Amino acid sequence: MTTAEIKEMATEYIINTYGDRSLAFVKGEGPYLWDADGKKYLDFLGGLAVNGLGHCHPKVVAAIREQAGKLLHTSNLYYIQPQAELAKLLIDNSDMDQSFFCNSGAEANEAAIKLARKYAKDSGRTDAYEIITMENSFHGRTMATITATAQTKYHVGFEPMLEGFKYVPFDDLEATEAAISEKTCAILVEPIQSEGGVNIPTDGYLQGLRDLCDTHNLLLIFDEVQTAMGRLGTFFGYQGYGVVPDVITMAKALGSGVPIGAMLAKRHIAESFVPGTHAATFGGNPLVTAAAATTVRTILEENLAVNAVKMGNYLAGGLMELKGKYPIKEVRGKGLLCGLVMEVDAKPLAAKCIENGLVTICTNDYILRFLPPLNINAGHVEEAVNIVEKSMSEIF
Repeated sequence: MTTAEIKEMATEYIINTYGDRSLAFVKGEGPYLWDADGKKYLDFLGGLAVNGLGHCHPKVVAAIREQAGKLLHTSNLYYIQPQAELAKLLIDNSDMDQSFFCNSGAEANEAAIKLARKYAKDSGRTDAYEIITMENSFHGRTMATITATAQTKYHVGFEPMLEGFKYVPFDDLEATEAAISEKTCAILVEPIQSEGGVNIPTDGYLQGLRDLCDTHNLLLIFDEVQTAMGRLGTFFGYQGYGVVPDVITMAKALGSGVPIGAMLAKRHIAESFVPGTHAATFGGNPLVTAAAATTVRTILEENLAVNAVKMGNYLAGGLMELKGKYPIKEVRGKGLLCGLVMEVDAKPLAAKCIENGLVTICTNDYILRFLPPLNINAGHVEEAVNIVEKSMSEIF
């Protein structure tokens, strides 16, 4: 089928929650995609941070094929071998003790929200249920997680929002402390706000949140849906800041494209979830956990967190070289989470980059965001920067 034929069918039969789209990708290999009309693209969006190993990594493909021939699903009424293996891998490479598997980042954050409330009740804090979140955050699209997401644009039309969330500015410890009350049970924060604009915390901010939680007997929850799995230069983003949370949520790159999310927690906190308190029918089924376990092993064995730092610095440096010639304000990020901040609306630039064969996205109107695979090389970075420059020269 051609792109036009796919678009016609999708427009007729699928609810339009993503706007008008011009592309239909039908093949991927490494950092490259091909659309239905045969055009090749360099993918520096990575399925919104999902394709950490690029497209169709041979080890992941082999794991999926092997598991698909054995067993797809049994439900969590029974033990699942690849799920147990994945759990051990994640715990062995974190400061957490136990895990819960689900199907997405939003579900992982839902689990963390429920766990925080349940733990407060189990600790005797029966009136504590509020969670403090940060302006410009993004935690998901369910009712609880869009309420946790402190961006009004996601709330419009779905009011009233759920009770139990307070919003404060990101990177503002004074405002956070002022928001704490006897009703507060947790603070939920992204180590770096990706969708909110690639916002980087100042030194001491995350440690300050840790200190506030310790002082006021609160849980510190890190939403690592985008920052885990080596993207920031350590397997989990928190490890690069030396601040250990009580609960971590993750998804995106965990399964290389299969739908999986996870919540990890300290044992004494995880024990508040007992049979009947939380569940997920498809969560951590044999197929997705086999894919995820292979993904994790590959990231660790190939030292891709180290490559993320090296290639991230190279990408930032290449983009900074364009600053004097074009309306670029700054380049910010960490590892292979990179934002090119423009002085003008960046949406036309994102569209022009795609037209010229580079997949990226505009965030918060002025920021071109890059989330490429962790195993890219210098040649891929140079190709991407050249396309960005070409696109700028055609616009400005």
